[in-house]
Amino acid sequence: MLQHPQIDPVAIAIGPLKIHWYGLTYLVGFVAGWWLGRIRTRKPWSPINEEQMGDLLFYLALGVILGGRLGYVLFYNFDAFLADPLWLLRVWEGGMSFHGGLLGVMFAMWWYGRKVGSGFWRLADFVAPLVPVGLGAGRIGNFINGELWGKPTDVAWGMVFRTAPDSLARHPSQLYQFALEGVALFVILWWFSSRQRPRMAVSGLFLICYGVFRFVVEFVRQPDPQLGYLAFDWLTMGQVLSFPMIIAGAALMFIAYRRKAE
Repeated sequence: MLQHPQIDPVAIAIGPLKIHWYGLTYLVGFVAGWWLGRIRTRKPWSPINEEQMGDLLFYLALGVILGGRLGYVLFYNFDAFLADPLWLLRVWEGGMSFHGGLLGVMFAMWWYGRKVGSGFWRLADFVAPLVPVGLGAGRIGNFINGELWGKPTDVAWGMVFRTAPDSLARHPSQLYQFALEGVALFVILWWFSSRQRPRMAVSGLFLICYGVFRFVVEFVRQPDPQLGYLAFDWLTMGQVLSFPMIIAGAALMFIAYRRKAE
């Protein structure tokens, strides 16, 4: 049985100014995405050039932050927003929804794609392999905050989180998600997109892999207390939101390779 290291969520404090680890992990994700994106712009089929990567990152960052926060409010904790509307602005306390962030990023790509004339799907296929870096960084932020822990377990690597309501060893589900949504998803998509694929194929593979990884981890992740299980004593909101991603991803892959065959 392991003990959560209980890292101070504040990384740097200078007088009233406090910089949280959670925010720094997002910064790491954005910077790494920008750097990797510049590498991808050197591909002959890239929809944007190296100089445009900074502008694209700005649009994506807005989509992630606004969409992620609004998604969390709408999908997971609308009551907390009604009780304290200013809670919406305290992003450093945690509470971001990937599915909301995905919708925000999709809108940002559509908006920027129209601006530069690249088209939505070409831009989506370009961005998809960059996303896992930010996802992995965000899960490390969740782990530092001691939030989104898993269900009680007796496995050797079970961890006691002081933020949990008990002293039971739990699955460190944040680290599972870091390994799957961050590392594994990045390796799969970076390899798959290393050569030109049919339009929508990279986006489709992203949706399938993320949806499957998230759906599986939800079985050992503690459901959000304000929601609990939605049905069958095991179905969570994360699974409800991930299942359509798997279906949509499979449809995109089918369409992409059917068009190529024609």
